[in-house]
Amino acid sequence: MSKRDYYKVLGVSREASPAEIKKAYRRLAMQHHPDRNEGDTASEEAFKEASEAYEVLSDQDKRAAYDRYGHEGLKGMGGGGGAGFGDVFGDIFADIFGGGRAGGRSGARRGSDLRYNLSISLHDAAFGTEVTIRVPRWSSCEPCHGSGAKPGSRPQRCVTCQGAGQVRMQQGFFTVQQTCPQCRGRGEMISEFCSACGGEGRQRTEKSLKVNIPAGVDSGDRIRLSGEGEAGEMGGPAGDLYVQLEIEPHHLFTRDGNNLICQVPIDFATAALGGELEVPTLSGRAKLQIPPETQTHKIFRLKGKGLRSVRGGGTGDLLCQVTVETPVKLSKKQKELLSAFHASLHGGGEKHNPQSKSWLDKARDFIESHIH
Repeated sequence: MSKRDYYKVLGVSREASPAEIKKAYRRLAMQHHPDRNEGDTASEEAFKEASEAYEVLSDQDKRAAYDRYGHEGLKGMGGGGGAGFGDVFGDIFADIFGGGRAGGRSGARRGSDLRYNLSISLHDAAFGTEVTIRVPRWSSCEPCHGSGAKPGSRPQRCVTCQGAGQVRMQQGFFTVQQTCPQCRGRGEMISEFCSACGGEGRQRTEKSLKVNIPAGVDSGDRIRLSGEGEAGEMGGPAGDLYVQLEIEPHHLFTRDGNNLICQVPIDFATAALGGELEVPTLSGRAKLQIPPETQTHKIFRLKGKGLRSVRGGGTGDLLCQVTVETPVKLSKKQKELLSAFHASLHGGGEKHNPQSKSWLDKARDFIESHIH
């Protein structure tokens, strides 16, 4: 029976890159591996066919000969996989059986990263501060210095893997490596466990840490403290701690990027005649000049009274939005004066209330055109 085209076997084009060929073979090998399809002759043949195709196409010289002369061009070139054949099969075997890859002890694992949610005031966000936090976490066991062995004793080299943390296993024609089942990848065996950590090599503790908060931070910003996360297992490196910031609401200011917004109520007389107000800022007090005939919702900008950016650049502004406040709880005399003042405005026509006149005209036009 004639052999199928190797490119069609793997389902790739003739221009496929080595990475695409490797990926295609890995997919087929995972699907048809005999240990996943015991007794399935068709899958066994498909696995052999894919392995043969990959053996050729993963080798630069064999692929060139195959591209030029087909299957005939491979005669006399010998067996053996391409440069990456053993690597890709090792990956597949690890996925199927849960085994580790060669190259070092797999038992040592990096500790987990931690997140700490920290709320700070707007003032601290604006000017920066230093905060002390207490973080519960796994830390390296002090009595055994993270070895897991009883103080005064030492772990012994695993006799099964000879300290490699890996053992070789034969799978058909292939020799692959797997995590040592005796020492679970540590490469060492402990005869007497540390009583403080029970052989874990780490303990649950609480540590105090100082966190420097730079000026200009905002909600959602994170500060990374390298190596301050969970201790690693079996001598592995510690993870990192990420401090997640949340800015507390302020009773006067609302933040908009690097700007601050402040609502400022003013009385009717100040709005009409103008005047000077004293307004708060994060750094003290400032004078705000109100010009005559100021309307409600008018915004006044105080340059440089906002927050500076934590990422560099200029400082934001303080935006003061005024609201004209209607007087309440008037005395009889005040009401009489206000009525007289109101009457005097009507004598001046629309010049005293241009917005009201414009609005009334628009409302009248709408009613006349839409209501019959």
